[in-house]
Amino acid sequence: MATPEFITRLRTHVGHEMLWLSGVKVVVLKDDHVLLVRRADNGLWTLPAGIIDPGEEPSMTAVREVLEETGVRCEVTELIGVGVTAPTVYPNGDHAQYLDIVFRAKHLSGRAQINDDENLEVGYFALDDRPELPPLHERALAWSLDPRPGGYFA
Repeated sequence: MATPEFITRLRTHVGHEMLWLSGVKVVVLKDDHVLLVRRADNGLWTLPAGIIDPGEEPSMTAVREVLEETGVRCEVTELIGVGVTAPTVYPNGDHAQYLDIVFRAKHLSGRAQINDDENLEVGYFALDDRPELPPLHERALAWSLDPRPGGYFA
């Protein structure tokens, strides 16, 4: 699902005005490989990510988004850090900015595959031979590969 229903309903009231939303990025590791998706909207490779639904626990969002986007079942193992994204303007004119919660997770089961219409490709990549990621996804991966007690706070 590209845009959660609660955001669609909010947009009927606020139009394109800035929405402050909470989201997750998930670093799923399996044998020195990281799970990545190539987004359909901009063609960029990223970590699995998504918006937290009202009342949903962030770690459950992480598990849900990974499964929805990749067909992989995972278990969240660590809260890695918290940051804020830059303001975003979407092609339709919607404005949003995100509280960015980064989790590390381990692969439990499933084969990495396209599992929704949000992505063009899905796969595990060797950490030292992977596509370049957008800056905040690179940051999330770097944080996950060098976790620190108490996490990172940008």
